[in-house]
Amino acid sequence: MSSQRMDPFVATVHHRARVGIGALLLLGCAACTPPPDSPTEKPAEPQATQVRDATPAPLDNARAAQATADADAQRQRQAIEDAGG
Repeated sequence: MSSQRMDPFVATVHHRARVGIGALLLLGCAACTPPPDSPTEKPAEPQATQVRDATPAPLDNARAAQATADADAQRQRQAIEDAGG
């Protein structure tokens, strides 16, 4: 009796049951997701300003050191020329 056919009504019930169970599973998964983060009223301050504010100090120090080295070199050249060389 392995060649018995399923009654069309029973086949329809099985199909609808599978579709219903699938829909319930999808709804259950969707209900378990966390709600999206609510937007904050005040945007966060950009952090790049710290780098921008910290950059000029070393550059100013380097420029001052270069000016000192240039002045010392000029004095040394002048001293050599004054000595007759």
